[in-house]
Amino acid sequence: MAGILIKLIYFYNLNYSEQFLNLYIMKNLAIIIIALFLTTSLFAQEEVKWHTIEEAVELNKTEPRKFLIDVYTDWCGWCKKMDKETFAHPEIATYINKNFYAIKFDAESTEPVTFGGQTFVNEGSGSRSSHQFAIALLQGKMSYPSIAYMNENLQLLTAVPGYQTPERIEPILHFFAKEKYNDVSFEEFNKNFNSQLSQN
Repeated sequence: MAGILIKLIYFYNLNYSEQFLNLYIMKNLAIIIIALFLTTSLFAQEEVKWHTIEEAVELNKTEPRKFLIDVYTDWCGWCKKMDKETFAHPEIATYINKNFYAIKFDAESTEPVTFGGQTFVNEGSGSRSSHQFAIALLQGKMSYPSIAYMNENLQLLTAVPGYQTPERIEPILHFFAKEKYNDVSFEEFNKNFNSQLSQN
């Protein structure tokens, strides 16, 4: 009788231990999952939402915004650097997505482009011939990277050549998004501009 009782106690303790272990594992698993979710959300960085020309024009019909057109080439090292360091900056990306339709355009593309009721092509036969659309955007000053800014009516405001750090592009973005070009020169605007970028 005593042996049976000992066995019952043993099995009861074993069963209780398994239940406790399962509960312990489930509790810790839940904590790990929640921690991972919070970490992912905390460090998730917004990226620039790049549109095709056709997408941007269509979106502009219902929600007008300025256009930011990144004119690049595949061989341009500074273009790649700008992608990695400037357009990848979370605060810059957020501001662009909120205020602009961002478009990437390969200046040496061979595909025809229809924009503003006009069709542009690449007439060149060489490996580095410039597309008519890129020539129009940059007003013949072919330098990469360059960013062309357009208003909601698809009118070219200007093109800004050269690599831009997050700190350098920030006032330019604000200048065009807030239409300050109607009131002051960029130089004057930039003198009084206060950066909103977080200090690392």
